[in-house]
This record gives sequence, structure tokens and C-alpha cells, in this order.
Amino acid sequence: MIETLKKIARKDYLGAHGDCIDMIHANHHDPRPYHALGLIAFDHKNIVKAAELFARAAGLDEKNAVYWAASAQALSVLSRQDEARISADKAAELPINDPQTADTVAVVFSRAGFHERAIPFFERAIELNPAPANFHYNLGSSLQFSGRFVEAKLAYLATIEREPSFFKAYTGLVGLDKQTAEDNRLGILHPLFEKHKADADASLHIGHALAKTYEDLGDYAQSLNWLKRAKVLNRRNFPVDQSEQTAVFNAAEATPEVCAQPDADYHQGDPIFIVGLPRTGTTLVDRILSSHTEVTSAGELNVFAGLIKAAAQTKHNTVLDAQTLRSLDNVDFAAIGHRYMASTTALARGAKRFTDKMPLNFFYASLILKALPNARIIALRRSAMDSCLSNYRQLFSTQFSYYNYTFDLGRTAQFYCGFDALVARWRDVLPADRFMEVHYENIVHDQENQTRRLLNFCGLNWEEACLNFHENQAPVSTASSVQVRQPLYSGSIGRWKRYGNSLDDLKTSLGDLSEGPIANPQ
Repeated sequence: MIETLKKIARKDYLGAHGDCIDMIHANHHDPRPYHALGLIAFDHKNIVKAAELFARAAGLDEKNAVYWAASAQALSVLSRQDEARISADKAAELPINDPQTADTVAVVFSRAGFHERAIPFFERAIELNPAPANFHYNLGSSLQFSGRFVEAKLAYLATIEREPSFFKAYTGLVGLDKQTAEDNRLGILHPLFEKHKADADASLHIGHALAKTYEDLGDYAQSLNWLKRAKVLNRRNFPVDQSEQTAVFNAAEATPEVCAQPDADYHQGDPIFIVGLPRTGTTLVDRILSSHTEVTSAGELNVFAGLIKAAAQTKHNTVLDAQTLRSLDNVDFAAIGHRYMASTTALARGAKRFTDKMPLNFFYASLILKALPNARIIALRRSAMDSCLSNYRQLFSTQFSYYNYTFDLGRTAQFYCGFDALVARWRDVLPADRFMEVHYENIVHDQENQTRRLLNFCGLNWEEACLNFHENQAPVSTASSVQVRQPLYSGSIGRWKRYGNSLDDLKTSLGDLSEGPIANPQ
């Protein structure tokens, strides 16, 4: 079998496939050839088939952590995070003496939002083999999300020590601390950008690290310049289809209005959906609510969107698209609600209530309340200029097309306008006891009253800990992992004004929406 795995490593897939078929003919209960065939399928991006083959191997030898880890990895890539976590749990219960298996299990836990479970396995991978830089980077990311910033910094430094051009580690380091004239990495980042400027992913990360550094140093013109340079290749590689984007907003507006009534016996643990544009206070509200003893944060979940896509049975290769939103006439929404609750049980970690803070769930607001009559939806608002700038400044994963609008300020403004119109629609048609808007600026300037408003809306008793959200020790798997561990500050309100005339085009694109904070409906 070792020779077969070597063939796969050197991409001799035909030879490896032949070996596997021979082994299955000799003994179809042998798990090894199914695992090897799964590796071949995985390498060829046939993840569904790989998941089936890995599951077959694990079923034939339930005491082998390697098979469960492979199964977990494939399920995670398929965004079947709950099933992936279950397979990872099975691997975690077994002896793991292979560093790659330990790292794989940890990555699955981290993607599922269980950073507290991931960290020991990242550490185990490093214990078994401290050489790979990516092991240290993965550990650093989970440590950062868990608020263990000193340890995260050491892990990022260990990454760079092993691989000086590991650009993602620089992004992590720069994000942990405010850069100063005396302590920054400009001398490393500038030549690193020049070396990798033809690589879209590298230039995106390094350029964002440079932009953040210059903003910390107060050079906003340079910061904006580096953001533009960072995004130029991805703007070309991932163009936004404006007609399709408009069609998605229009289709969302046309989704069925709520007709299901709240039911005291419908579900236990009524979910709280926190929606809005990214970087507009969604994580802040999530931390405020999850500081309550009855609430836990389940993180940013793709569960509801995935269930809608599966129910619509459309062929479009994206989860969120106009065709899917238009194909829901015969969907059993009650069944979707039950599936959603079943899929999120483990993520609730035993709490009475939980939050789902996937920002783009605002597209599904009416559908959420149709499927989950007792749910609450909190829509975050922030002034248009700050919202667009914060989205443009954010480094999003290029694995998801949802955020491709952030590669261009003009596209970001168009997306904001669509979002604003859709929320206005929800304000008009959704029940006020199940859908509310809250403004980031109001939370900052009137924290206690806005916190009381949030708790009252969710049917939660007052708890002082919600004011001290920055002391919440739970992991934060978002770009706000550093900020939300600090008390509230007003420094980011009106941030766009620091950029002077550089944002005039954005202001023009937004039109009347650009004029100051929007009124807060009470």
C-alpha cells in the first residue's frame, strides 16, 4: 500500500488506481484501497465521490483515525460542517500519531467553529513534526480567534521563521497590533509585495497588510492606494455580474412574506439571526448577546442558505442566486426549520438560545421567519460611507463569491444601495416583534439603552455581563476578533472622513445615502 500512496503523491493516478482495483478484487473488505481511491478523487476535485470512498474506508476500519480525518476533510470542503465535525470527533477519540492527520482534524474543527477543540490538535501536529510552516499558521489563527493574542503572535512568528514568504502570517501579525513608526514591517512587506505582485492571493494579503500599516501610521492616501493595488488582480479575476447581483436583490424582495405564526411548542432554543453588511457591528452584537448566560454564539453559519439551495434543487453552481430564490413555491418551510435546528444543535453547546451571525442571511429574512416562526432577526445598520469603506478595507476569502463586490469601491456602493433597499422592504413587511434594526453608531454612543433594547427584543432578562462583552472568552471566528475583546470606542465612526477627497467617487455613487448616519427606526 505504501507504494500505491507514493504513486498518488507523484500523480501516477492510473497506476495507483490499478493497484486499488486489484486490492479490492483480492479483498473487498480491505479499507485501504477505498481510502486511496478517495485520495485520487479528492485530488481530481470530485469531492462528493471522495467523501463516499472515505466513509467506506472508515466504515470498514472504525479504529483508524486517518480514515475518519479524511472523511471529515471532504465533508468540510462540501460545507457539510455538522457531519464533518462528527467524523472529526471520531478521529479525535482515537490515537493520532501522524502530524498531517492531527492538522486535518484541527482544521475541520476550526472551520466548524470549534477552535477550543482545534487548538490541541494543531499543537499535536507541531509536536509530531514542528517543521511545516502551515501547522504553526493554522495554530496561530485559532489562537487569535480564541483571544490568545500573545500565543498567536508567537505562532505567526514561528511560521515566518520556517517560511519567510508565508504572506498570510504577515497579515495575521499586522492585524494583531497597531503598527507604529518604531515597530512595523514595511521593510519586509514592500519587497515581499514586489516579489509576489503577479500572484493574486499573495498581493491581496500583502497589500492589505501594507494598507493596514499605513492607516495605523495615519497615511490614509497611501493606505487607500495599497488597497487598490492589493485588489487589482482579483478585481479582474472575479468580476461582478451587476445584472445577476441586481436580480438576486430583486428575487429576495419577492420572496414570500411571513405567514407562519409564532408557536410556543415549535422549537426549543429559538435562534437569533444577526444580519447586515460585514464590518458594520454584527460581531459586536453577537458578543453582546452571547455574553448572556442563556445565549451562545454558533458563529457564521451557511446552514440556512444551504438548506434553501437544497430545497430549491436549482442547477446554478452558487448557493445564493436569483434562480434559487425564485424556485421556492412548493418548498416545505417547516421541514427546513426542523433541519436547521437539527444541524445547529451541537453548535449551541447546550445553551438555551444561540446566535447565527452570517451577515448575508439578510437576503433570506422572510424565508427565515417562514421556516422558523420563533426566530428573531437583528439587522445591523451603519452609515453608508463607513459601511462601504469598512467592506472595502476588509480582507475576505476569495473562496466565496459573495464578497467579490469588495474588490471595487463602486461595486461596493452598488451592493450597499441594494442592501439598503432590501432592508427597507423587510422593515415594511416583517413583524416588528421578529425583525428589528439596530445602528452601530447608537450602540457606541448609547450602549446600555441599546443593549436593553436588544435583550428585550430577544426576550432575555437583563444581565450586566452584556455590557462587558469584551470580557467574553468564547472564540470569535471573524475579522473583528481583536476589536471585540476591547471596550467600545468611537474611533471608527466617521472613519471615511480621514481619507479626504479620495472617497469622492464613493460619495457620488451613494448619492443621498452618503449624507451622514441614517435615521434609526425605533
